[in-house]
Amino acid sequence: MEVPGLAHNITSPMSPCEGMIKDLSLDALQLCERDGSKSQDISEVEELPVAQNIKISNITCDSFKICWDMDPKVKDRITHYFIDLNKKENKNSNKFKHKDVPTKLVAKAVPLPMTVRGHWFLSPRTEYTVAVQTASKQTDGDYAVSEWSEIIEFCTADYSTVHLNQLLKKAEVISGRMLRFSVFYRNQNKEYFDHARESEGGRMLPSVKDNSGSHGSPISGKLEGLFFSCNTEFNTGKPPQDSPYGRQRFQVPAEVLFNPGGTNLYFGDFYCMYTAYHYVVLVLAPEGSAGDDFCKQRLPALDIADNRFLTCTRAEEEGGGGTGGEGAGLVFRHAQDVNLEVIYTEPLELARGTVAEISGHQLMSMSTLNAKKDPSCKTCNISVGR
Repeated sequence: MEVPGLAHNITSPMSPCEGMIKDLSLDALQLCERDGSKSQDISEVEELPVAQNIKISNITCDSFKICWDMDPKVKDRITHYFIDLNKKENKNSNKFKHKDVPTKLVAKAVPLPMTVRGHWFLSPRTEYTVAVQTASKQTDGDYAVSEWSEIIEFCTADYSTVHLNQLLKKAEVISGRMLRFSVFYRNQNKEYFDHARESEGGRMLPSVKDNSGSHGSPISGKLEGLFFSCNTEFNTGKPPQDSPYGRQRFQVPAEVLFNPGGTNLYFGDFYCMYTAYHYVVLVLAPEGSAGDDFCKQRLPALDIADNRFLTCTRAEEEGGGGTGGEGAGLVFRHAQDVNLEVIYTEPLELARGTVAEISGHQLMSMSTLNAKKDPSCKTCNISVGR
């Protein structure tokens, strides 16, 4: 059984977690002082046992199960559970920001384990502390409560494929029409490419994806890959000449990374950065690679010939010619109305493409490096933690 919800008016002795609000009340139950002594409004009855051996299990991005040992002799006297849930203190947090308001939950005593669920107070990939009280409602409406249990720490999980499919559906709504393109490209500074030539055998090596985008994305900080773009300018059909990542651009024919024979395509994320521009993160993984195995377990797979973001089809299926070279007969398209961030999961030789300097500017304000998602955007958020 799930906890019925957030108790805005909960009454119990002082929580062991820091920052607890002192004014909360439920019927006649009052908060005790910080030393743990009970207020005079709490009934004088036989002391209730403290919850022991608390266990957290079945953790998702917005729910968990909780159970603890109960003394069978007093089990029938317990009518309610009080659960004190707080985000764990972050030593690196901004000292001038308001602290997260702690959450107290109240639930009728139900068989354990009990599910605690709620996207309005649980976020993905977030460390929490939890403590428990048992309570007994008296005939006069007052409550007898136990002391607080020990504090337990746990961390919520990433988005599941269910949540990612919800994001996917939202992204499809605004993706727009499909435009043809022929190359993937990535910008870096000159030192990056010099290092690849001199120290990495002429290869660009994958690195761990940063923490940009949705907080619950399962690829952030975990998946290794090379970041590429493929968006083109509407009026020229070519890549834009501005970039926030460096003035040197590596450009590679699309068929080198993306082809029907051995490439799988996955949806990774959908987000914005407090602007009208939205970003879709896709993953290109060669069949059977380590990156492919990682994505198969965590991300929705896309049909490479039929999706709303990035496609590769054979020219004869469209009645026209495709790109030249080794990819002759292939047609590539990208969505017009979203910025695509494509992660290729394998090392790539510089010899497979070309490096040249762009003619435009290095616009740092366009960078998405570790960019935080706008939690208030109705276009790219779903009803779980942001």
